[in-house]
Amino acid sequence: MKTEVSTVTTKGQVVIPSKLRRKYSIKKGTQVAFVEQENRLVLQPLTPEFIRSLRGSLKGEPSALKALLSDPQTRA
Repeated sequence: MKTEVSTVTTKGQVVIPSKLRRKYSIKKGTQVAFVEQENRLVLQPLTPEFIRSLRGSLKGEPSALKALLSDPQTRA
């Protein structure tokens, strides 16, 4: 795993290095998700390839809907 470094601007913006933008097909207008995992912040590009990779990931048990309905925080 290689590390790339960027600096956050006063507006809270971060530049994604061009090498990584090309590798992950991030273009102008590409939406990204910020995912908190333990003490990490993961930036996930929401590209068509990523969306396709999710197909079938919610099949079977436990049901995602059941999990959401059983969580008191989501029932507000």
